[in-house]
Amino acid sequence: MTSAASAGNRLSLQSASAIVIDQLTGNILYEKNSQKIVPIASVTKLMTAMVLLDSKPRLDKMLTIASEDVDNFKHSRSRLTVGTSMTVYEMLRLALMSSENRAASALSRNYPGGKRAFINAMNRKALVLGLSHTRFRDPTGLYAENSSSARDLAKMVAAAARYPLIREFTTTQQHHQQVGKRSLVFNNTNPLVKNPKWKIGVSKTGFINEAGKCLVMQSWFEERPTIIVLLNAWGKLTPVGDSQRIKEWLAHNSKSILALESESGVN
Repeated sequence: MTSAASAGNRLSLQSASAIVIDQLTGNILYEKNSQKIVPIASVTKLMTAMVLLDSKPRLDKMLTIASEDVDNFKHSRSRLTVGTSMTVYEMLRLALMSSENRAASALSRNYPGGKRAFINAMNRKALVLGLSHTRFRDPTGLYAENSSSARDLAKMVAAAARYPLIREFTTTQQHHQQVGKRSLVFNNTNPLVKNPKWKIGVSKTGFINEAGKCLVMQSWFEERPTIIVLLNAWGKLTPVGDSQRIKEWLAHNSKSILALESESGVN
């Protein structure tokens, strides 16, 4: 990656770590503590989805939420009760759009070799993608040992964007899912996917106390794909506010950014 970050000295973000990258050129437009290794919470589920899809699962296979999928560590809430059955396709959608931890756990538990083999595959995939500062302990992100840097996560978002189902499910605004005898409404955890002023290709949020609020996206500005990574923000809407600040900054500085890239010999 090369850097055009000198155009970004007037951009001030509240997130503790951040990076903004022009995906066409690989140029870094803005960065802040981008190499600091921090917990990433449910941003983890992008890797969970890639490892699952790499295994070429039968998407119509039925899976059942088991007691092993219940979070006895953080005691996070879930509307998927033990005994709930749905297809791999449906569980993947809920894991990505609504960050359903029990769905992510069930998907990993049914991987060939079980959850331990799945976690090993996540770490191997990180190495293949060149994510040298990224480690995974579980498929949900509930453990703070799931850690990475903003720079690594930008690569992970770019990789995830190559999977059609990840693009579809992470940008689905809302879904009605049959759970037992009830039809439940699940919403995307990123409110920006509902905003018509945003064109988002990939999205994932995350939160545990150790990680703060996290948001990663591939979004389009001036018909150019741009990767945004925002980590360790405090305040419920801080990542959304930072995203809006980035959007406004890019609109205001688009000509100067393109000029910098042209001067550096990037087409």
